[in-house]
Amino acid sequence: MSEFDIKSFLGTLTQRAGVYRMYSDSNELLYVGKAKNLKNRVSSYFRARGLNAKTVALVSNIHHIEITVTASEAEALLLEQTLIKQHRPPYNILLKDDKSYPYIHLSSHEYPLLAYRRGKRVSRGGEYFGPYPNSGAVRETLNYLQRLFLIRSCEDSYFNHRSRPCLQYEIKRCSAPCVGMISEQQYNDDINKARRFLQGKNTELVSELQQEMMNASAQLEFEQAADIRDRLELLRRIQEKQTVEAGSKSADVWAIVEFENVICIHRLVFRQGRLVNSKNYYPNNPIGEPLDELMLDFVGQFYLSDMSGEGFPKELIMDCEPDPSTAITEAVRLRAGAVIKHSRGIRGELRRWRAMAEENARTGAQVKISGHKESLKKLESVASLLSLSQSPTRIECFDISHSKGEATYASCVVYDTEGLAKKRYRRFGIKGVAAGDDYAALDQAVRRHFTNLKEQQDLPSVLLIDGGKGQINRVNQVLIELEINNVALWGISKGETRKSGWEFLWEPDNPQPIMPDAHDDGFRLLQLVRDEAHRFAITGHRKQRAKSRGSSTLEDLPGVGPKRRKALLLHFGSLKNMKGAPREEFAKVPGVSKKLADQIFAQLHGE
Repeated sequence: MSEFDIKSFLGTLTQRAGVYRMYSDSNELLYVGKAKNLKNRVSSYFRARGLNAKTVALVSNIHHIEITVTASEAEALLLEQTLIKQHRPPYNILLKDDKSYPYIHLSSHEYPLLAYRRGKRVSRGGEYFGPYPNSGAVRETLNYLQRLFLIRSCEDSYFNHRSRPCLQYEIKRCSAPCVGMISEQQYNDDINKARRFLQGKNTELVSELQQEMMNASAQLEFEQAADIRDRLELLRRIQEKQTVEAGSKSADVWAIVEFENVICIHRLVFRQGRLVNSKNYYPNNPIGEPLDELMLDFVGQFYLSDMSGEGFPKELIMDCEPDPSTAITEAVRLRAGAVIKHSRGIRGELRRWRAMAEENARTGAQVKISGHKESLKKLESVASLLSLSQSPTRIECFDISHSKGEATYASCVVYDTEGLAKKRYRRFGIKGVAAGDDYAALDQAVRRHFTNLKEQQDLPSVLLIDGGKGQINRVNQVLIELEINNVALWGISKGETRKSGWEFLWEPDNPQPIMPDAHDDGFRLLQLVRDEAHRFAITGHRKQRAKSRGSSTLEDLPGVGPKRRKALLLHFGSLKNMKGAPREEFAKVPGVSKKLADQIFAQLHGE
């Protein structure tokens, strides 16, 4: 694991679902895995004890790890299987089989059979629905569909030789078309309902089941209501669109993100509708080109220098100005004879793919800046900006959050030589101060925290306060009373425009603030720490407010009132199901627009 900073890398990982790829120092792909929670799963490989010999051997050869964030665990599983089949990593061979994806197959018989099948075979005829993440989910779903629509489950050889109804008819799992207990037209009406539901076009059944669940609950039939709720949840999961294998598009999706002076370009590779590869690139920008132009230059060089191992796509998805379609696609046509169509990806499946690329680019940039060396450079820039005698080893920042004085909360976030040190984050519930008195709240939080730090002899180098002259002078008085004089105290406040980059820095006993260059690395680090403190304070405040009101997290969702909360709970069944659902699933809830769905998803995942 030469030069692999494990601690810094793990500190940047998201808790979203996704796929991780482990590489050796020769860039050989060692292992591909999927996770419902990337941070928890990848961290488990680096425990101090409890690992078996094979895992220890794998970890000892890791040089770096790449991740791809997906919309759901199901998508992560499909991408994992695709990458394993494509690359056959040595540590996966003994652990993964080579089976095809599971599908639901509707036969072409006059009384069609809806059955479980592995892989698509043209010789079978009929229609296929899927693929699905695992065989258990498909079989259980078929069981429910048979209960809902009374569709036959027997093979044709059995069906053609029946003279009387079987047990499935007696237990109301089949309408017995084999002996004429239902007409061909009626049976095909049921088949059409099942087909529309599997295609995601029929919401009437869901609404009907929701109403049945409400009626059962109102009549105190809670066991029946719970059964219907479970069926609804299973049917919703089966309806999920699998964006990693959808349609038959062959496309490359590009996105660029700049975060803390680190530029990350991410490329998602879709072939035949399946996500087969993803990769981060970190280009230099020595002349300060706009991001759109930088991405155009990079993409043009990428295709013209034969860097694409998967060949040329049929479609290039990239949202930037000016339109790259003429220059890049024409150059590729002249060079390789390949015809590429350009799309900005603003609708439907392409929009989801582009959003996935943007999210992975953002994650890649965050991983890049989290390394030890980058952190040291930024801390040196802070020392230069604040005229400190030496580079700080730890910065702590305080912020206050409340709603008109209700549930006042203070946060303390920490940035050290490893980046954001989330294990050292602290929240302080503020009590005994007047509503809206931020000065007193800061006084209480800083006094409690620094009293403990002084006893432990573990003081930070810099104390940053989200506030101006008044807040700084109040906190400075606290430090004087605690006899702490070796901590540099600074405040950061936004100017009259309230725009990022136009903040002031305040020093105790200095009535005039300084306004640094918006592009100064040290200043941008202080902004990052301040924004993180603000986010952390708001999260704590919302939890405390919900607790004090005796309400749930649903009450804090933006734009969600009682009617929409009821619709969300009816659709998902529980808050846990909501947190595990992909972004596009929220837009299927009645009364929830795509914009509101994005807001709800971001709120639930702390984005």
